[in-house]
Amino acid sequence: MEPRSPVELPGYAHVYSGKVRELFAPIDQTSGEASQDALLLVATDRISAYDFILDSEIPDKGKVLTQLSLWWFEQLVDIIPNHVISTQVPESVAGRAVLVKRLDMVPVECIGRAYLAGSGLAEYRQTSSVCGVRLPAGLDDGSLLPASIFTPTSKAPIGQHDQPMTYAEVEAKVGSSIAASVRKLTIAILERGNEIAAGRGILLADTKVEFGLDTSRPDGEGNPTIMLADEVLTPDSSRFWPASTWAPGRAQDSYDKQFVRDWLTSPASGWDRSSGEAPPALPDDIVQATRSKYIEAYESLTGRTFA
Repeated sequence: MEPRSPVELPGYAHVYSGKVRELFAPIDQTSGEASQDALLLVATDRISAYDFILDSEIPDKGKVLTQLSLWWFEQLVDIIPNHVISTQVPESVAGRAVLVKRLDMVPVECIGRAYLAGSGLAEYRQTSSVCGVRLPAGLDDGSLLPASIFTPTSKAPIGQHDQPMTYAEVEAKVGSSIAASVRKLTIAILERGNEIAAGRGILLADTKVEFGLDTSRPDGEGNPTIMLADEVLTPDSSRFWPASTWAPGRAQDSYDKQFVRDWLTSPASGWDRSSGEAPPALPDDIVQATRSKYIEAYESLTGRTFA
């Protein structure tokens, strides 16, 4: 079931509720019609884990995700254009919303990995590969990969689990040209992110990025322009580790929502992941510690104080 929109915005029509974000279309004051060219992307304070939207919210999380994404868009603009039109938004969603160009979204979750962790580690332990990419023997939890790899997944509906895809499956779904472009762009974004994060004492283990096609802006060959959309290099879409404590062979300290996942699967939560039941609400100390993790990631990466 999709979450209901927690926001009422005069002058905007609600379009869609995601796990974290709400989409609204500006309404033309003359025609009364919703825009087909632009969307208001609002980041809520919801948090998801293991394909569930938790009952608990993390204060200021949506603002952190929005402000960090805007900062990263600037760092990546020479690699790929992004969907942002304006940060001038209604006061009620100021700081957590951006006006963006409406795109035809590429129906693949584009994931790049520089280190082995999470679902990639689980798949490697079973098959010695991740999404069809063969990896050398002897890698462990947190190991640095010989080279960054592209490990896409399907885009499952809310409540369902994304499934690993091979590169051949991506080609079959979106065509060889778009597949080649999103693989190249995903790795370029991951490597630029690691290059910048390294200077802050942070490792970027992996990241998920979303791309859209701008059909109104063809490239030099007449194809739609590929644009970076949604969020980028945030604690929701990426694994960030402190470089000073990185040690393969164990779970790493992190700035991302792995902190929440770890609590949910600990005896303290009392939740059985295999039960099919929704996870419990987070206790106040976990909520506040998670908020601190997100803000620490923002401030460490950008060098700015979160306001």
